[in-house]
Amino acid sequence: QVQLVESGGGLVQPGGSLRLSCVASGSIRSIYPMGWYRQAPGKERELVASFIWGSITNYADSVKGRFTISRDNAKNTVYLQMNSLKPEDTAVYYCNLNALGTPYWGQGTQVTVSS
Repeated sequence: QVQLVESGGGLVQPGGSLRLSCVASGSIRSIYPMGWYRQAPGKERELVASFIWGSITNYADSVKGRFTISRDNAKNTVYLQMNSLKPEDTAVYYCNLNALGTPYWGQGTQVTVSS
């Protein structure tokens, strides 16, 4: 089993920054792809950023240049640094780990961008 615990969400003004963290525990290996998704009210869950394999990353067009995904394998932790936040970034952000085709999800952390 795999457990994912996110933290770091909150309320921030437009133009501000937040850093999300996701700690993975259980039967995991550092090579498993991990990433971040988000779901806004009334919308489908969408990819934000992920490690495809190793250090190769993939970003949604809407966050390129503003968000950065990083990973600390020693701590089994993946981060999402979010800068220049916009109101449209408001959503519940979920951590994802893909273990040989089996997806695991965290409980989600709310990010609200509002003045």
